[in-house]
Amino acid sequence: MLDTEVSELLKVLNEGFPPVHRMTGAEARAVVAARRVPVDNLDDVRSAEDRTIDTDDGPLRLRIYHPHDEGGAPLPVIVFFHGGGFVFCDLDSHDGFCRRMSRHTRSVVVSVDYRLAPEHRAPAAARDAYAAVKWVADNAAELGADSGRIVTAGDSAGGNLAAVVCLMARDLGGPPIAAQVLIYPVVEPSFDSDSYRRYATGYFNTRAAMEWYWQQYLGGDAVPEPAHQVAPLRAADHAGLPPAVIVTAGLDPLCDEGRDYAAALTRSGVPVIHRHYPGLFHGFLTIAALGPAVSARDLLWTDIGSVLT
Repeated sequence: MLDTEVSELLKVLNEGFPPVHRMTGAEARAVVAARRVPVDNLDDVRSAEDRTIDTDDGPLRLRIYHPHDEGGAPLPVIVFFHGGGFVFCDLDSHDGFCRRMSRHTRSVVVSVDYRLAPEHRAPAAARDAYAAVKWVADNAAELGADSGRIVTAGDSAGGNLAAVVCLMARDLGGPPIAAQVLIYPVVEPSFDSDSYRRYATGYFNTRAAMEWYWQQYLGGDAVPEPAHQVAPLRAADHAGLPPAVIVTAGLDPLCDEGRDYAAALTRSGVPVIHRHYPGLFHGFLTIAALGPAVSARDLLWTDIGSVLT
């Protein structure tokens, strides 16, 4: 039996969210952006500054949030990657969430405007994500941040990038990452799990949409090598990765792959906090006014603090 608030919101989302899998990437971006609600928590942070950095693949835009009352000591820094199926969303779509994260974790948050598919196929987004983390590590002092407390975080497709960056940092010689926060992450393009079968339709995120997202990102069915820089569950091993906080939603086609990734990390000796919400759906955590999301966010802020301690 679904919570009444959740059931009513799911009805609205199912009826109102556009069928993006029947659109081009540009069309999907436009219709999703048109549904965006104004940010109502501008005062959660002291400042939010847009900057453009240079990378090997060209300019990359960031938004840097500083919390109030920073004090004198360097703060943790969370490098955040937004969701949106690798195709849509941007710095503005997750602006309110990043402000809340900065305030409640008392961290500098750096949100990354990585390149989107299908114009930029895999692993373009992963390369941008890694470049952003390296820039943050190199410029931590300027940001008022502690280079020893870098966290990667993201929701959905952004959770994929947060996980992939940790694998890249491990394999490519750094920078050191203190923790990874994966919110209902996209980690495996196989579509054959039990949760994909159970929740293919009717729960906001759909199997058809997920297949389309991966098609846009991959440009076909094949995962390019190295596969774990696109599908992190395919890494030969997960040893040596930073502690993880993983959030999964029970009514989500991605539920099982999130659980599988938590299990893979645990088998490799990586400390994992896995928060599972059986009666909630993909995307719930960034819905500001949803009652269950408020308490889940409060727990997430606590979990982030605990893995940084």
